[in-house]
Amino acid sequence: MSEGKFLHELTGSMSQGAAGNPTVAMIEAAFAHHGLHWRYVNMEVTPEDLGTAVRGAKAMGFRGFNCSLPHKVTVIPHLDGLGESAAVMGAVNCVVRRGEKFIGENTDGKGFLKSLETAIDPKGKSVVLFGAGGAARAIAVELGLAGTRRITIVNRSEARGAELVALLRDKLKLDAELAVWSGDYAVPAGTDIVINGTSIGLYAPEARLALDLNSLQPGMVVADVVFSPVRTRFLDDAAARGCRALDGLGMLVNQGIVGVQYWTGITPDAEVMRKALASAMGV
Repeated sequence: MSEGKFLHELTGSMSQGAAGNPTVAMIEAAFAHHGLHWRYVNMEVTPEDLGTAVRGAKAMGFRGFNCSLPHKVTVIPHLDGLGESAAVMGAVNCVVRRGEKFIGENTDGKGFLKSLETAIDPKGKSVVLFGAGGAARAIAVELGLAGTRRITIVNRSEARGAELVALLRDKLKLDAELAVWSGDYAVPAGTDIVINGTSIGLYAPEARLALDLNSLQPGMVVADVVFSPVRTRFLDDAAARGCRALDGLGMLVNQGIVGVQYWTGITPDAEVMRKALASAMGV
């Protein structure tokens, strides 16, 4: 490896090869645009070989890698340390070489936060977040670290929602509460930001979020983690009520931007990455 630098994505299946992976297309477009002699390669690693793969990546001088399921938690014992939000979440999706150490980070929530900040500063704001799964968990932690005043977790599973609320209260000392999701949820008055952190609407343009649309007020910022379709029914309904709508494609692009910043130290061109991602996804 006398020239160039390498990164890879450790995936748990062969369902998406390098040529068809939108993340590969987006990140390699950034490398090419900025004249970086780097490569981002998708490769399969079985759970039993994960430790060997991490040691091999370090030995071969890789600058880092992404982790997808099922490796986001099990990779942690094989790393030398964790970034702040990854430590709070207990999950890693991005590993960065710092000196001779591999440090685990999580860009899921960071990507969302960067997208959100194009519309509103979450510090001191009141947020309603639908969902308590992986994406919602990452978003909630980053919002807490950014100084959000209050978060209401709206989730159908009381146990899972309560677990996330407890994490936010205990580890971030955040004003957080759980609303068990039954029927159409009415967003409380005074809410600044409403987020769909579930997969409702993914590849399903007509799917409806169980939400009382009359509770959405003009000026609220409404965001969706769903990236296909880019404009979900939730976003269209919110925009019709005078809300500012943010699509999930921005979150994906900003996840890539944060990763490239971690690995290379440069801030890549967001528009180049968004165009490459949209083209690879056919949207």
